[in-house]
Parts: sequence; structure tokens; C-alpha cells
Amino acid sequence: QVQLVESGGGLVQAGGSLRLSCAASGPTSSDYAMGWFRQAPGKEREFVSTISGSGGGTYYSDSVKGRFTISRDNAKKTVYLQMNSLRPKDTAVYYCAGRTYTSGSVREIDYDFWGQGTQVTVSS
Repeated sequence: QVQLVESGGGLVQAGGSLRLSCAASGPTSSDYAMGWFRQAPGKEREFVSTISGSGGGTYYSDSVKGRFTISRDNAKKTVYLQMNSLRPKDTAVYYCAGRTYTSGSVREIDYDFWGQGTQVTVSS
């Protein structure tokens, strides 16, 4: 079974940066698309970004476009989310997810395995 472990979360001031990592283990494949989602207190989990299995295709939610960058290192079986210009509204638990298809997706239901999440808190 594929396992995903996120890291890199923490407390940062508004305008600051963080880089989240998602390390995969088990029967993973570099062909699997990966995604990041987040859930703020009292809100539903929402899509943040996705990257195709080849790494050539990326997509972002409007709320993070231009500030966040998703990337992957298939040799390390790791996906990253570089978050710049952070805002208090970015405060949430961030989840990494993977799907056994090459193409990414914005829908939670399309993902087959999930990490436990990492907390990101942005202070004003």
C-alpha cells in the first residue's frame, strides 16, 4: 500500500514562505499524478494544486496561483509545494494525495491515497 508523509509545515508570518514535502513509499510509480489539498478550520477540504505523472502538467487554484509552485522529484519519490507570499487565509492543514493515473485532478474523489496532513499557520 502506498504511504504518503507530509512535512515542512509550521508557523510563519504573513508574506513569508514555506516548502512542503510529500514523501511516498510503497508501490508508487513516477507515472502517478499527485495533488495538494488543504482544510481550514471549520471549512471543507479544498483543492490547491496538482501535477501530472510526468511533471509536465501543473494546475493551481485561483487562490494560490502565482504564489505557490508544485514540483516533483521522481527519483526521490517526493512532491513539493513551494508557498510564497503567504497570507493568513492560507492557514490550514495541507494534505498530499496521489492517484493511479498520469493526469492530475482537482477532485478529491479522484485520488486513491492520502497523507495525514501537515499544519500551516500564517500569522498576521
